[in-house]
Amino acid sequence: MTNLPGADLHLPEGCMAGIAMHELSLCESILQVLEQQAEAQQYRKVKTVWLEIGVLAGVEVEALRFSFDVVTQGSLAEQAKLEIIDMPGQAWCLPCGRNVAVQQLYDLCPHCGSHQLQVNSGDQMRIKELEVE
Repeated sequence: MTNLPGADLHLPEGCMAGIAMHELSLCESILQVLEQQAEAQQYRKVKTVWLEIGVLAGVEVEALRFSFDVVTQGSLAEQAKLEIIDMPGQAWCLPCGRNVAVQQLYDLCPHCGSHQLQVNSGDQMRIKELEVE
């Protein structure tokens, strides 16, 4: 197994405003990272990919799984298992100064009821680990 430092797949700015990035495009980006890392780390086959996906990332997991199978056909990741690790959302409440759990964008602060929350995690997707040959 190998960890991929710096293999975060950040969503573009517009995604936070409700403009979702298509899952097929995300899978093409994942495959590109896998191919780059295969060359750098000298592996030839990917058996399992662990992805951390934040609850606020706007990724439809079932569509991502389907797209991954389609995109990886004929590649070093063909037949690879896709393991999803759900990551919770966190935000900083500006008025009360607390870090709070959030389940969706525009949640209220559970302590003070404010809408002034600044998301600080749970809005990204990252390749956490790979099993390779």
